[in-house]
Amino acid sequence: MAVVSEEVGYDGVCVADHLFHPRELKSKYPYSADGTPRFKPDDPWPDPWVTIGAMAAVTQRIHFTTNIFIAPARDVFTVAKAVSTAACISGGRVSLGMGMGWMREEFEQTGQDFDTRGKRADEMIGVLRKLWSGGYVEHHGTHFDFDALRIDPVPSEPVPILIGGDSPAAIRRTAELADGWIGMDYDVPGAEELVRKITAKREAGPRAGEPLDLICAYKGKLDRDVFARFADVGVTGLMVAPAMFSRDHSPEGRLEAVRRYAEDVIAQLL
Repeated sequence: MAVVSEEVGYDGVCVADHLFHPRELKSKYPYSADGTPRFKPDDPWPDPWVTIGAMAAVTQRIHFTTNIFIAPARDVFTVAKAVSTAACISGGRVSLGMGMGWMREEFEQTGQDFDTRGKRADEMIGVLRKLWSGGYVEHHGTHFDFDALRIDPVPSEPVPILIGGDSPAAIRRTAELADGWIGMDYDVPGAEELVRKITAKREAGPRAGEPLDLICAYKGKLDRDVFARFADVGVTGLMVAPAMFSRDHSPEGRLEAVRRYAEDVIAQLL
């Protein structure tokens, strides 16, 4: 899929994340009316960073990100090492799309506190950047505390961190701490409202004037006019999933859907 996507002109590939699916899922999925996940219990969820490493090894240009990686469900060193390694293998073609997660069971089984995940994520962003900077670093904060240590390998350039979600906390986290935002299922007015909130908060904070990637999926049929409208409101990237909605779910059918979308839609936008 990555090889074909690169060949036909896509800019990047997004990879999703879940650790497991409980037999008895007590947590409510926040993106459906009845709290039932859109995915099935036996849907595969390959590890994002192993998958990105594999795709990077057979491509040259295309970028990779996670939409999203539940970073606060892991310890900070596991996150730092996985992302750093993928960045090195890919030659700097990765970003970390980071979300807070909704499944309490994942946090319980990894020993990470669910209720403090947002506050830990805020601090984790700074800790990750320290660990990726190279050499010995130390940190003494509220949620992370360690003396001088180093991880290797580290990327030659900073790994961009994108924040998922559209809650007030996600908007603040994006504007004040991150390099961008990544989200799902927006029309142009919805994207415009969210971009306005993020950019206004960005310009009022400590990172005013710094660039900001704003990536979202459009819930509708994309054409040149819609593409231009998204660009006008400040969106810098649009996600599409032609393989997901292909009627033919075989590998060949999915690849053909990727090729066809590139020919029928993407080529008409450039």
